Amino acid sequence: MRLVTNPKSFDVMVTENMFGDILSDEAAVLTGSLGMLPSASLGEGSLGLYEPIHGSAPDIAGKGSANPLGTILSAAMLLRHSLGLEREAAAVEAAVERTLAGGARTADLGGGEKSLGTGAMGQAVLRQLDAD
Repeated sequence: MRLVTNPKSFDVMVTENMFGDILSDEAAVLTGSLGMLPSASLGEGSLGLYEPIHGSAPDIAGKGSANPLGTILSAAMLLRHSLGLEREAAAVEAAVERTLAGGARTADLGGGEKSLGTGAMGQAVLRQLDAD
């Protein structure tokens, strides 16, 4: 309940897999979509597994409708935590923020008739990254 009512009180959560899945589904309400959330499974050292919390989304595979932002933000986490590239990670995150601030939306974010597909949203972020 505190995750939903006071999310800023959390910085990092460490859970086992099933409970983490439940909490990530709840947290999706805060961002508007599961497609927005990156994740990392980290062990000792600098290695990790980075992926969006929605996983592979097999129900929409091949349709070009998946929100790529969770994947892009997972790559930013990889840059920061495994590769030590803080500046590059911040640039990716800023490009995502500028893309959203500019009004780009996938269907899961309420894009309606103007919804961008997976590739178009990725390209929108890339344009913002190139502009940086």
